[in-house]
Amino acid sequence: MKLYDFPGPPSPRRVRILLAEKGLDVDKISVDIRSGEQFSDEFKKINPNCTVPVLELDDGTTISSIDAINRYIEEIYPEPPLFGTSPEERAKINDWCHYTNVNGFMAVAEALRNSAPRLAGRAITGPRDVEQIPALAERGRQRVLYFFEDLDKQLEGRDFVAGNSYSAADIGAMVVIDFATTMAKIEMPEGLPNLKRWHAAVAARPSASA
Repeated sequence: MKLYDFPGPPSPRRVRILLAEKGLDVDKISVDIRSGEQFSDEFKKINPNCTVPVLELDDGTTISSIDAINRYIEEIYPEPPLFGTSPEERAKINDWCHYTNVNGFMAVAEALRNSAPRLAGRAITGPRDVEQIPALAERGRQRVLYFFEDLDKQLEGRDFVAGNSYSAADIGAMVVIDFATTMAKIEMPEGLPNLKRWHAAVAARPSASA
């Protein structure tokens, strides 16, 4: 299998980190989204939604949802487990993955894509042009701060977001925080000791640089 990838954006990074935690080396094909390569006719045949990452299987099947890619990798390479080892643990991890996508990742994207001059007319990823709405940028920034607060509460007395070991929930949450602080320039506010302790620990893992 091979991964259509591009360094920098948060979405493909989530897959690269999971692959690194699994110790897997997958062939990678760079798709330069800064130059608009994702909109080429050739790439649209691979993913008509014009986004990366995309995992292409040996039989030509393509998967373009991050969670679907990561769960597929977990199925075929179950060790070390990153989606839990029991039904309860898997449910909690999947629950936090969903929460992080909706209230973390989408909030940062809302703030960034509705305010960055370079994304004018591109407020939503994909093949269609969508105009920015400045009010959504303000709402997105506030939602990110709420996400920080909620994650700090979840991490009280915990080393990991969900379960008793590092998981896909930690990968997703760390990438969202880095997305917020580096690309959207939304800093973690004062306080939030649990969040900052946890982030320092997961950011120190070798896979975080994938």
